[in-house]
Amino acid sequence: MTTPTATCFDRPAFRSRVVPVIVLTDPAQALPLAHALLEGGIDVMEITLRHDSALAAIEAVAKGLPQMQVGAGTVTRVADVQRVIDAGASFALSPGCTDALVDAVRAARLPFIPGVMTPGEVLRAREQGFSLMKLFPAAQAGGLAMLKALGAPIPDVQFCPTGGVSIDTLADFLALPNVAMAGGSWLTPADAMAKGDWARISRLAREATAAAHAASR
Repeated sequence: MTTPTATCFDRPAFRSRVVPVIVLTDPAQALPLAHALLEGGIDVMEITLRHDSALAAIEAVAKGLPQMQVGAGTVTRVADVQRVIDAGASFALSPGCTDALVDAVRAARLPFIPGVMTPGEVLRAREQGFSLMKLFPAAQAGGLAMLKALGAPIPDVQFCPTGGVSIDTLADFLALPNVAMAGGSWLTPADAMAKGDWARISRLAREATAAAHAASR
């Protein structure tokens, strides 16, 4: 069984409380997309390993825009860890968590946000040394009500809810004391991506950034 260490590998170094969750099918879009998000006040992006273009997209952002913290999402296998590190990812996220994954990210010293859905999974991830977890899929897990329920018995854990979060609910999620950040795909709509409408994506990023600031007051 994986044993926790005193060093925490679950705190990526970005400021934004909004994490765009992105599926890129064309690596050439990665850099202009990163610039658009950064212009809107978001200095982090999660590029998921749901398409073969993901590693090339991560590499393009890591090399072309160092001030953007690019993370790899949907990391589900041990082999993924070295692949995303080689591409330049500064952190990784997963929809779940296994002992093997934890061993791999710890050995690689890669900041990692494990996915959880139940109180038992939260407790297990905490025992493995994590204090920041991805509640996924957030809507199916109970959303705001679930996060409020978890906050009382497990106040020392923070979450990044992903899956069902939108601009309409973002502020409500971020207002909770146990929510550090929230992720979502609404910031990069398919039609805007297809058209290369980076101005629209910057507007959506500014809107989300303003909502996050309002929730933090």
